[in-house]
Amino acid sequence: MNIILIKLFATALTLSQVTTRPDALKTQFDPIADKAQVVQILRDGCAHMRKSFDIEDINLDELISTAMEDPSAIAGASAPKLLHGLDIGELNTSYRQFCKGENPKDSPFDAAEVIDFYNKAVADLPSAQDLKDRKLPGASLILDGAGKRYAEAFEANGRRLTVPISEVPAMVQKAFVAAEDKRFETHHGIDERGVIRAFIGNLASPGRPAGGSTITQQVVKNLSVGDDVTYERKIREMIVASRLEQILAKPQILELYLNGIYLGRGSYGIEMAARSYFGKSVGQLTVPEAALLGGMPKGPNFYNPDKYPDRAKERRAYVLARMKDEGVITDAQLSEAANVPLGLKPIETTRRDSGFYFVDHLAREARTFAGIDSLTSASHVVRSTINAGLQTAVESALQDGLANYERSTGRQRYDGPEFNLADSIAKLGGATPAVEGSVQSVPLVVGGEAKPKPPTTVAGSKPAPQKPVWQRALESARPVLYDVHWPLAVVLDTGRGAVKAGLADGRIVSLDPGIAKGRLQTYDVVRVKLRDAKAKVLRADIRVRPSVQGAAMVLENRTGRILAMDGGFSYPLSQLNRVTQTVRQPGSTLKPLTYLAALNAGLQPNTLVMDASVTLPPIGGVGQSWSPKNYDGGGSGATTLRRGLEFSKNLVTARLLQGGIADTPPASLTRICDLALEAQLYAECERYYPFVLGSQPVRMVDLAAFYAAVANEGARPAPYALEAVERDGKVLYKREPKEPVRIGSADKVAFYQLKTMLQGVTNHGTAAALARFSGSIAGKTGTSENENDAWFAGFTNEITIVVWVGYDNADGTRRTLGRGQTGGHLSVPIAGTILQAAWANGVARTNLAPPSPEAKRSLADLPIDPRSGERVSGGGFLEHFRLSDGRMADTQYRLLPREVQTAMRPDSEDGDIGGLDDGADTAGDVFGNLTTRRTPEADPLDPFGERQAQPRSRRAQGDVYEGSRSQAWPGTQRSPFGDDEPPRARRRDPDYLFGDDPRY
Repeated sequence: MNIILIKLFATALTLSQVTTRPDALKTQFDPIADKAQVVQILRDGCAHMRKSFDIEDINLDELISTAMEDPSAIAGASAPKLLHGLDIGELNTSYRQFCKGENPKDSPFDAAEVIDFYNKAVADLPSAQDLKDRKLPGASLILDGAGKRYAEAFEANGRRLTVPISEVPAMVQKAFVAAEDKRFETHHGIDERGVIRAFIGNLASPGRPAGGSTITQQVVKNLSVGDDVTYERKIREMIVASRLEQILAKPQILELYLNGIYLGRGSYGIEMAARSYFGKSVGQLTVPEAALLGGMPKGPNFYNPDKYPDRAKERRAYVLARMKDEGVITDAQLSEAANVPLGLKPIETTRRDSGFYFVDHLAREARTFAGIDSLTSASHVVRSTINAGLQTAVESALQDGLANYERSTGRQRYDGPEFNLADSIAKLGGATPAVEGSVQSVPLVVGGEAKPKPPTTVAGSKPAPQKPVWQRALESARPVLYDVHWPLAVVLDTGRGAVKAGLADGRIVSLDPGIAKGRLQTYDVVRVKLRDAKAKVLRADIRVRPSVQGAAMVLENRTGRILAMDGGFSYPLSQLNRVTQTVRQPGSTLKPLTYLAALNAGLQPNTLVMDASVTLPPIGGVGQSWSPKNYDGGGSGATTLRRGLEFSKNLVTARLLQGGIADTPPASLTRICDLALEAQLYAECERYYPFVLGSQPVRMVDLAAFYAAVANEGARPAPYALEAVERDGKVLYKREPKEPVRIGSADKVAFYQLKTMLQGVTNHGTAAALARFSGSIAGKTGTSENENDAWFAGFTNEITIVVWVGYDNADGTRRTLGRGQTGGHLSVPIAGTILQAAWANGVARTNLAPPSPEAKRSLADLPIDPRSGERVSGGGFLEHFRLSDGRMADTQYRLLPREVQTAMRPDSEDGDIGGLDDGADTAGDVFGNLTTRRTPEADPLDPFGERQAQPRSRRAQGDVYEGSRSQAWPGTQRSPFGDDEPPRARRRDPDYLFGDDPRY
């Protein structure tokens, strides 16, 4: 039996059942026992369909006779056979058998083959009941901290706002019914007359089967059986549609339809479409607006009013005419509506380019706190804490910092363009445009995107030139790294001179290809950075994706509101949120915990501690002793507690365990661990000495909360991103205001003293690149073992900023950032940029607050010599001393007897200090610190600048091996960045030194 005939008969068997016996519809037949039943069903169906033919005024017998005598009259002169090989004679014989009651001997019909195809087609049929209970996925609107629209969260094919049918005006409902299914109110899921007209159309134009689908069938197709263009899908669709009509009323079916259909502009459902096209809710649509949307289901792309306004107007006119025929509107309304402009609002792009890590985290909080499995399961209004402008700035700062680091160290690699537009340009019919003739249009802002001015015509003048084809191709392209904030540029000319490239706004730039020199091809799309966006002749440098990773966040101190969160270089590359989902060794950013314990134990910032070798015995007599070292391998003699923290001295930190906190090192470690647990830095504390130097990995978000607590004099906020969730106007969750929780193991005096010491870090210590802002910010740098992690954590009165840079080590290997690549060198510049962006985006810029009244009562400010800690009568540095019983507690010599002679000399550079190198022209300040750099014009917050990438040679890197004469770091061995490193003594990190125990 001809396969096409089998499919037609199986479809006819389905149609016959749903029209003549819907209550007894069978989905499985026995190929032998049910042959006679199938024949009878087909005959009953044909008799039913003949009535519909008569209603449609179609003479089926005459049609068949015409086809037999002259097939070309129906199928065209070049088609002697119909429907891809179905002989018209076989069709006529089948017609006589089932519609005329004859039993022709030459019948091509084989019931067993038809039954077999039918049974397979309806196997695992979806349940109509599932549609009755279906909750359509929706788009949740995410608002920023100011209550403004920030983003939408939706699944693929799920950008919709569900609206009850009761809120859709009758005029809008009837516009869709008139256009799509005029007999919707009377049929039972299948419109026989529509099927007949589709069948006749298929005879005239064989190929893709025409539909003839009702609104009910479209609901089933869109939400249940899929949209495959097959007879199997049509069979399944008709059965489920028939069953759906039996369990749902017409308004409910229409509600599913109006909320489920795609209507263009990325909009699913009538409510989202009304807002996208007209900026209003469905209840506010006018007659012409309803007619335009009512005509869209037939072909949202073909009738796209943005691209093809004339087609859209024609389709609107057809729907208006249908509405008039059905009595929905009057002749006057028709005339008025047919002539009004389309009235479209500018396109608002649904593509956002920032905040993907934040929104991902927001969805997790919604599951945890609001009990919502998914923000896309329905349409919610989600109120968040994000500062939209600051979020973009944080991402830009991190991306620039990571890329500049790799450029300056020679680690960057060019792995090819982001994509190439050659195929797209060819499809647009474009030849290579002359660069000189490209459109230099001034961009307009349309829906948040830069769009060139449309062509304009002035009387007596020629029309403005169209956009070059490369620009149109770039506009329609979807970037791979859609959240990277460097502009895209299309390579237009790779001639002998500078590479010419085109920007999205049509401007042409001279591109320095840098590491991609000789590897760029025409129509490659790459990332660039403009040197001066206002220059007459634009020049740009190429930007390539770095392999190094990073993370950053901004936390509001008093409330715990997360204002910005960036969990990695780019979300499309890695969805791992390194702010909340990973732990890394914090290095010296954990040292303030030890100093806090010491201050709380009664030590003063001027307490002298020997910066000299120390060995601590094994804890409980088990294991090995611990002998940490400083970055330079030596010590600076007696130094104050303040300077030990400001310059991140490992030996000073370790010596605080010897009587500075408790009587014994193990007891001191226990107090520090208890403090860490209360501060919620960890759920468990690894009780071994290297903990105090940051050996135990920590989450960035927990570290940020601790630094916020320092800013708040001990009140730790709980970081959060979700403020509230609403659905259909009902509040599902609202976060109640919560006061920060006090860390009771240290008092406000200790926290305030620690805050002032951390301000010294930004003023003249390891974060001195922030010196010009140090009146407003305090913080600490950190570098883990072998420079695997580079940190900065700091705070103002209002916010806490934390930045981390490092390589992912998911493969089990740990990769160094390179000698000298410390927190002060890598993370501080990024944090400085973020700090300025915060001030530019509504965060107040204030000087760090004085002590609270409670702390002030127990503090006295007295001048001291900042190097020796000695009291002076005038000048010097104003230190903040704890009072005991109304008197200053003098602890200057508690850990170091006065009789002990101390070696006083300027501090050597610590591993965390950035921006200085040997041989610099220097001058000292009152603290004895280096204050003048060799290149005073260099910005300490941009240590990499726009310098060209250096060659990856040992000499260029400053690596010193035997026989090398490099003077960059005399007398030291620098770690090369390749894997073919020559043998060398194991080097210790700048401020994370654990002796010789291999466990460390």
